[in-house]
Amino acid sequence: MSMLKEFREFAMKGSVVDMAVGIIIGAAFGTIVTSMVSDILMPPVGLLLGNVDFSNLFAVLKDGSTPGPYNSLAGAAAAGAVTINYGAFINKIISFLIVALAMFIVIRGINRMKRTEEVPVAAPTTKECPFCYMAAPIKATRCPYCTSELK
Repeated sequence: MSMLKEFREFAMKGSVVDMAVGIIIGAAFGTIVTSMVSDILMPPVGLLLGNVDFSNLFAVLKDGSTPGPYNSLAGAAAAGAVTINYGAFINKIISFLIVALAMFIVIRGINRMKRTEEVPVAAPTTKECPFCYMAAPIKATRCPYCTSELK
């Protein structure tokens, strides 16, 4: 029972729960980024590069049951060809860069909100008399209240 209790305490710590929430939100964010890359960014980039569909770029290592050339990655997969799908890799790199940029922007904003402008502390203009405890000008050599000599 002791081990179960310890595990429950560990699992319910704030940092563990926060991490779990972060992972879930991160996974959801990942699907949004994947859609943004494949559905929004890559079609115009492919159009600019001459109707290239990055997700359909591949290199055949070994022909399948039907010899190539294959018009699409799906056709190569249907024939059982062994391929290197470098177009999918390009899409993943672009997705990573978008996520990294988004995280940079979010963390930069958080850091800006955390930063407080530090106002320099002004030099003191008075000092306390050790005898009467009244405030005397910093340059005074005698207290104006009790006339004691100040150091």
